[in-house]
Amino acid sequence: MNTPFPPPETSVATTLMGRGEDHPPMIAVRSLVKRIGEQEILRGVTLDVARGETLAIIGRSGGGKSVLLKHLIGLMNPTEGEIWVDGRNIIGLTERQLAAIRQKVGILFQGAALFDSMTVAENVAFPLREAGERDPQVLRDRVREMLEVVELEGQEEKMPVSLSGGMKKRVGLARSIIRQPSCVLYDEPTSGLDPVVSDSINRLIMRLQERFGMTSVVVTHDMKSAFHVANHIAYLHEGQIYFYGTPQELQANGDPILQDFLLGRSESQPAF
Repeated sequence: MNTPFPPPETSVATTLMGRGEDHPPMIAVRSLVKRIGEQEILRGVTLDVARGETLAIIGRSGGGKSVLLKHLIGLMNPTEGEIWVDGRNIIGLTERQLAAIRQKVGILFQGAALFDSMTVAENVAFPLREAGERDPQVLRDRVREMLEVVELEGQEEKMPVSLSGGMKKRVGLARSIIRQPSCVLYDEPTSGLDPVVSDSINRLIMRLQERFGMTSVVVTHDMKSAFHVANHIAYLHEGQIYFYGTPQELQANGDPILQDFLLGRSESQPAF
């Protein structure tokens, strides 16, 4: 399922190249452990995310999905283990070094995390301004392009307070991709949205993958979304990857723990 943990003197990239594989995974997690106080949230997570694929991470509430996601972009530091992004181990990097990694990885937070005092255009342009871009025409053109990608043309001057939940998610996504990252991390992208808007977000995730070849990692409770967008699904259970496979393999798997989750049961029920 996963590549073996590489020895200290080699990288994930070297390990995979040595096996004859042309490209290392975009993201490789190795034996990741996270403890907060006495609680062990992640218990040796090992996982690969191939370039250009969409991986959905599912699991029960409080199971560590969002904690894992934050580790992938360096917002949290693990207790043990390694995280490789585009062939580089990000553990122990300085903030300056992490900034270079974060150019390759965008993130859409659950609540979109827009700045209430900024217009849509200002929110979307924010990462470019932070990177030093000052040319007004470049900023306008890039914002217009990103809003076209997320189907929000002409909404530049609106304020976040006037946007629906689905529109806020789209603005947040436009902001996360304006620097053209290789990978986008999604934290519950359809949370709080009705089924029609959720479907439009799912289609947008797939369109970004097809149009730009973006790698996507989607943390979600929405199984319809996971089955719709994912090439592979990882089920995080008690801090470990309990299942990894295609949506079809997950649906066909008769394991009672997986079936309880898929059917929304609190515990296995006897069959009659």
